[in-house]
Order: sequence, then C-alpha cells, then structure tokens
Amino acid sequence: MIIVMKPRATKEDISRVISKVEKRGLATHLVEGAEMSIIGCIGDTTRLDPKLFEVDEAVDKVMHVQEPYKLANKAFHPEATVIDVDGVKVGAGHLALIAGPCSVESTEQVLAIAKEIKASGANMLRGGAFKPRTSPYAFQGMGLDGLKILTEVKKEVGLPIVSELMSAEYLDDFNEHVDLIQIGARNMQNFDLLKHLGDIDKPILLKRGLNATYDEWVMSAEYIMASGNENVILCERGIRTFETYTRNTLDLQAIPVLRKMTHLPVVVDPSHAGGRWWLVESMAKAAVAADCDGLMIEVHNDPENALCDGAQSLKPAKFTELVDQIRAIASATGKSL
Repeated sequence: MIIVMKPRATKEDISRVISKVEKRGLATHLVEGAEMSIIGCIGDTTRLDPKLFEVDEAVDKVMHVQEPYKLANKAFHPEATVIDVDGVKVGAGHLALIAGPCSVESTEQVLAIAKEIKASGANMLRGGAFKPRTSPYAFQGMGLDGLKILTEVKKEVGLPIVSELMSAEYLDDFNEHVDLIQIGARNMQNFDLLKHLGDIDKPILLKRGLNATYDEWVMSAEYIMASGNENVILCERGIRTFETYTRNTLDLQAIPVLRKMTHLPVVVDPSHAGGRWWLVESMAKAAVAADCDGLMIEVHNDPENALCDGAQSLKPAKFTELVDQIRAIASATGKSL
C-alpha cells in the first residue's frame, strides 16, 4: 500500500502519517519527489484501514500495490533512480558505457585495453576476476590476483571497476576494491548472497537469469533492497530460448517493460546475448534506441587468443567506431554519455 501526500503537505504532516503506519507494526519507505511525497507501507498491509489515512487532510490518496515487489516498484518511487558509481551516474538520462575484457589475464592486457576504451569514451572498466564456467575444466579466472590487477589499473587510468562476485566469501574484498559489483545470471536467485549484498551500500549490477521472468528478476532486486541496499542496476544479458544459432536471445522488450514496472536503471549486455562479435554493434545500437541506461560490452586486444569469450569480444578499433554511433543515438534520445 502507498500513501500519496498532497503537494502542500509539510514535514510535520509526513511524520504524523508515518507514525500512524509504524504504530501498527509496518515499516515505511519515504520517497520525496519534486512535486509530491509518497509513503510506502511495507509488511502485512491487511492490518491497515485505508480510511484511517484518507481522512487526513494532508493525504491525497491511498493505493494498494498488487505486485509482490515494493521497494523496486515504480508506484513506490515514480521518478527514475540515478545510481552513482564512483562519480559515474547511471539512469535518468545518464548513459553508462561499461567495457573491457571478459576475464583478467594480466596487468599488461587490462591496462592496454583500459587506456583504449577510456580514449574511446567508456566510463567504466569491466573485468572478470572470478569466472563462472559451464565446464569445471575451463579457465576460472585469476581470483584475488585478478582483483588486484583491476585495482592497479584503476589507479593509473581512473575508470571505476565492474567485476562479478560469485560468493559471499569475498564480499569484503569486493566492497573494498570494486565500484559496481556484478551478480551474474547463474546467481540471480542465490538469495543468501543477495541478502548479504544488503549489508553494504555499494552499487549492484544484477544480471537476469537464463530463464527468469521479469517478476522473478525484479523480486531478486527486491531481496537486495529489502536487506538494506537500494543501489541496484538491472542488466539484460539475453535469455535461453529454443534458438541455438546465437548464445542467448536478447530481450529488448525488457527495457520498456521494466520502465513500467520499476524505477531502477536498466543496462544491456549485447556481448553475452549474441555470443558473436558481429552481432554486438547492431544490438548495442538497438538497445540505446530502446532507451536503455547503459551498455556492457566486451573488448579484447587479442580476441583470437583470449582465455574467455573471445568470439564475442570487439577489438578496440571496432569499439571506437561503435561508441561514435552510440553517441549519435544517445544524443537523439536525450541521453548523455
């Protein structure tokens, strides 16, 4: 249930209504917008009589929220959320451009790529230190050594770091060194891990599960937010369908659908969606035209010999060409890069 206050409602009015809700055993979430304030009631709202609030002269209306997700719900937070990732804004017209290798392989490799993508216009550096792989025999990443390399490169190049966390065991390390903690598709419903993410205030990039519905995906974001961390960015990376030609099927409909469902920013990963480098350009441009809040693109200086996902990685020169095209589309849609 949400309580919409009238535009003229004072802070005393809002505090009075919040007090009434909390006295009945529910938690509240206040959103103060430019034109109105909204009080979200969290818990068993069946114990609340809407008439108790509708008679208050400072209350405009009381609305029931049918969806099981509350904090992520656009009804609770009508204005688009902007997430700050170490100075880089994501959402509400601010376009994030995350680029870098799928996996950290060496300091020289990451540093060379970081310098090139920054010169092209990327504003965040991605790199996998821990890699979830289908085969137990495939390269699993450099672990904490890879994280150390990313930290060293950030000191020289200045781009915020994006990297995937697979286990709560390393949460403290990621909280200290990573600017945007990525939760991969396979961990989207690892609820214990999601709850741990609520203990920190670091921004989280939550990728959609291979077979997850929109509701399941947003409910996973709700787990993080309900545990205390509301800095969540959603990432569409393709879903598993009957089609086998591409690695996954990129669901661009997710962008307008999530715009209706939630206030959280939406980033698109065209690299993992198609699994082929020549698909990245068209899908990236389509995602920006569809009003996404950012892109995550794999870039490698030697994709033929990459230890992970070389087939879907762009070379730096091709990435530069793509960024120029993205800028033009972003400008036309009112976004800034």
